[in-house]
Amino acid sequence: METVAPFKEIVDAIKASGGDAFKRCFQCGLCDTVCPWNRVTTFSMRKLVREATFGLTDIETEDIWRCTTCGRCPQQCPRDVQQIESGVALRRVATQYEVYAKGASPLRAIKSNLNAQGNPFGEDREKRTAWTEGLDVKPFAEGMEILYFPCCYLSYDPRLKKVARATANILNSAGVDFGILGAEQNCCGESIRKTGDEELFKKLAKGNIKAFIDRGVTKILVSSPHCYHTLKNEYSQFRVNFEVVHISQYLDELAKEGRLQIKKGLADKLTYHDPCYLGRHNGVYDEPREILKRIPGVQFNELPESRSDSLCCGGGGGRVWMETPKSERFSDLRIGQAIEVGAEVLATSCPYCITMFEDSRKTMDVTEKIEVKDITEILQEAIE
Repeated sequence: METVAPFKEIVDAIKASGGDAFKRCFQCGLCDTVCPWNRVTTFSMRKLVREATFGLTDIETEDIWRCTTCGRCPQQCPRDVQQIESGVALRRVATQYEVYAKGASPLRAIKSNLNAQGNPFGEDREKRTAWTEGLDVKPFAEGMEILYFPCCYLSYDPRLKKVARATANILNSAGVDFGILGAEQNCCGESIRKTGDEELFKKLAKGNIKAFIDRGVTKILVSSPHCYHTLKNEYSQFRVNFEVVHISQYLDELAKEGRLQIKKGLADKLTYHDPCYLGRHNGVYDEPREILKRIPGVQFNELPESRSDSLCCGGGGGRVWMETPKSERFSDLRIGQAIEVGAEVLATSCPYCITMFEDSRKTMDVTEKIEVKDITEILQEAIE
């Protein structure tokens, strides 16, 4: 039986998100032509907007949970329909009714974990610093050069802990005086906000902001483009203003200042994947490439659909937590593209992208053909 949200609630939710989509959309369909879902299955953002216009949105459908918020359709839309904001508004209605489609059902556990421990894995908050074992990483103290804010994946996921460790090693090598919040840190809240839980986002954000202020933080370094986007662009709604830099920007800055010494070359054939929230949403394209090209011996080839046209990995909009059938994974397409351009290493700078690509690499049985690495892992090899 379909659960159809009342028309007024749908309209009110979209208005609350700053959206005016119903008045502007004239059903041209350009959003559907660029949506990565239509590379693997059939999906229509245009249909969702049309159904919401007439109050006919079925909030039990998988469709309202498909959007990865990659930013491709707003990029093409001639009427500024604000598809992401409108889609998130529909999810807020579903969240209000506690209705989740089958693929989105893991969100119940994710929300519980975030509420209890401040991370989506439900891991002990006190273990957030376990990745630092054996490294020279200190608690942040006022007066330090920068706060390093590793996301939940870098703090708890076994594969992504390697990225956090590589980052710390590079910072220490460059003589950066940095520290971390440890157990005081929450998830930044970006993904849970995109799945419609605004109140939980606010709770997580306020906890982080209090920790920043209490510790005297002014400059924040992040590895995740999702943390970058949220801390830089969305925490300002709480009337705070911190300087936020992504690790790719900071490494480029350190290299230009002469603080980062690249000591050896690498004979790797590399390509680089632009994460949606670093590139399309925030315009950071050159710095990651500049870092990779500074390494002697590296052979760099661009992927098709690069920079502003980059193909989404499929992990944004909370999809990294949801169930995606193997036949519908964008990440499989991206791995295939990387192999086609002759890359031995697919480099990127986002934990969600790495997670999605590692899964595809294994299920596609191409682990011998290509590796997936964060730019910090590659750079660490060149400075050791």
